[in-house]
Amino acid sequence: MDYTVVDLEMTGLAPKHDKVIEIGAVRVRNNMITDTYGTLVNAKLPIPPKITELTGITDEMAASGMEEDTAMQRLLDFIGGDILVGHNLSFDYSFIKQWAVNKRIPLEINACDTLRIARALLPGEQSKKLESLCEYFQIERENAHRALDDAIETQKIFEKLRVLGKEKEELFVPKPLIYKAKRQTPATEHQKERLRELMQERGLKDTVCWETLTRSEASRLQDQIRTGRLSVSPR
Repeated sequence: MDYTVVDLEMTGLAPKHDKVIEIGAVRVRNNMITDTYGTLVNAKLPIPPKITELTGITDEMAASGMEEDTAMQRLLDFIGGDILVGHNLSFDYSFIKQWAVNKRIPLEINACDTLRIARALLPGEQSKKLESLCEYFQIERENAHRALDDAIETQKIFEKLRVLGKEKEELFVPKPLIYKAKRQTPATEHQKERLRELMQERGLKDTVCWETLTRSEASRLQDQIRTGRLSVSPR
């Protein structure tokens, strides 16, 4: 079975508001890794402290990374027409799909999710987190929550699961990934100007990433400021 494993690190959990800060992918042919793609991504958003604590990725590191559009397009080129494999893959895919929709790039991918397969094959009491599965299958875990390392470990877990589930081939039939994303458009200059005025009036610190601000985000921030729900600096 030929496939590509993908793992992403992001600034948060929401594809509409957060961004990818690191990409890791491995190409597999005849059960062996034949090529890898890994890069930090300059998301042009401040990385929350909890994400830096989890991943070790700082704002300075991300700033030295590849531009988002280049990094994501190279990921799609690397995947090509492959089956995709990942752990809790629908989450990572939601960010890929949102970017593709924003860029008007058609994207339909079939995939296998190691989380879903592990839930079907392993005892209920066994944790299905990536780190727990590495321990279960005695896979050495290095650089936890770094995209390329996690992708390599996911590939090893997938191969272990294939051996364990050799009598249940139906679990390894690739299924279409589905995520409904609405295209986001950049904020207008009028929106940005009004938002800056509101922030100045309320004494809010300007930490908005104006380069990536969308119309919906600008409207949401304005509403939050007007209603008093945003009393500290956004983001």
